[in-house]
Amino acid sequence: MADHSILDTLNSSLRKEMLEGVRAMRFPAGQILFSAGQGCQGLPLVIGGRIKVQMTGVSGHSIVLYRLEADDICTLSIGCLMTGRAYKAEAVVEEEAQALMIPRSVFERLMDQSVGFRLGIMESYGRRLDDLMLLVEEVAFRRMDQRLEEWLLVRAARGPVIITHQELAVELGTAREVVSRLLKELERRNMVRLARGKIEVTNLLERP
Repeated sequence: MADHSILDTLNSSLRKEMLEGVRAMRFPAGQILFSAGQGCQGLPLVIGGRIKVQMTGVSGHSIVLYRLEADDICTLSIGCLMTGRAYKAEAVVEEEAQALMIPRSVFERLMDQSVGFRLGIMESYGRRLDDLMLLVEEVAFRRMDQRLEEWLLVRAARGPVIITHQELAVELGTAREVVSRLLKELERRNMVRLARGKIEVTNLLERP
């Protein structure tokens, strides 16, 4: 069975018990792991692939909260298991993913019986909370043109960015029309070249 670093926090007895209780699962690209309003049945430990967790507001606009890759733990699932509340976002598989699914009953037992496991879960939760606080700061206090330019600069080193305007809007938590307008302005200033589903950064300078 594939491994995950959180397993290293368990003694041999609890590790054996957990591995007997978990399910190894594989999810194809495009599959929805959970949706807003669903109850949480267990904690996924990601072994490989990539999963996008995003939230949609009453306006209909969506924003990516975080992504899960190998050795990650789903923060929203931790919160839902600990509070008993339903999910407030959805998780979509971007690249075929593999995960170990810890049932609620096993999760609760491990949280109760293993200090190391409990600390590992809370550390993972804390790190992701820090990331989400930075996201809130970005959305609330920075102009969208600044956020767009910074987003493009981070990815420009790898060549043209393959993304639609709608997908980029979800990444930034705004409307497609806003993204299209800002990109057109950057193109007018010869800072990017736009093509269908592709953005090439040509002369975008990093902000001080």
